[in-house]
Amino acid sequence: MAKPLFSIITITYNAEKVLEETMRSVLMQSSSDYEYIIIDGASKDKTVDIIKQYKDSITYWVSEPDKGLYDAMNKGLNAAKGEYVWFLNAGDTLYSLDLLRNLGDRISKLPASPDVLYGDTALVDGQGKFVSMRRLRPPRKLTWKSFRMGMLVCHQSFVAKRSIAPNYDLSYRFSSDFDWCIKCLKAAKTVFNTHTILTNYLDEGVTTQNMKASLKERFEIMKKFYGIIPTYIIHGWFAIRFLFAKHVKKQL
Repeated sequence: MAKPLFSIITITYNAEKVLEETMRSVLMQSSSDYEYIIIDGASKDKTVDIIKQYKDSITYWVSEPDKGLYDAMNKGLNAAKGEYVWFLNAGDTLYSLDLLRNLGDRISKLPASPDVLYGDTALVDGQGKFVSMRRLRPPRKLTWKSFRMGMLVCHQSFVAKRSIAPNYDLSYRFSSDFDWCIKCLKAAKTVFNTHTILTNYLDEGVTTQNMKASLKERFEIMKKFYGIIPTYIIHGWFAIRFLFAKHVKKQL
């Protein structure tokens, strides 16, 4: 049996209010060239009941305790058989029902399948209504050095070949996805900008709720990859930009 083009992986925990919309955005795709994996962290609400309603359409799912979000993501990676891995957490949705078909058609016309695909992200509220485009927009060209300016591509709109995707580093509690994306880009020989909105991102995730700890971890990750002096210089620029934006806002 040929391996699917995409392994779409959803991580859940007590997600009964938002999971079904995520699942439907995958299972109603016009393309069938994917597998769908759900890793649940032993939810105590009705999450598992919702998963069971769709079990015949899900390639693999499990509900068991884990050591946190990134441990669950590693379980998803280890179960993935597709050419590309794509994380779509509970509350997030694929942008359109023809998205996988359109991406598959575009990839098939390229000289070789790229190692990383990326695109834009729309932010939505708890009712799935559009709020805005993500503030950090994807650059025209993306390399591992691009992330010196922050996480320019949302994790949910960053799709990597399984063959270059490492496990998530569990020493980071909130920003291991930042570390993971940089590692994928360092390993990638070809990176493809889809110039497409790939996902709707529910802007209420773990990283948002723990922003201070997340930013501290990102600082350490940036020091590791880019060096301590460049990282301090870049963060000085971040501070100036923030203060300028705050000043302009007061003048309006």
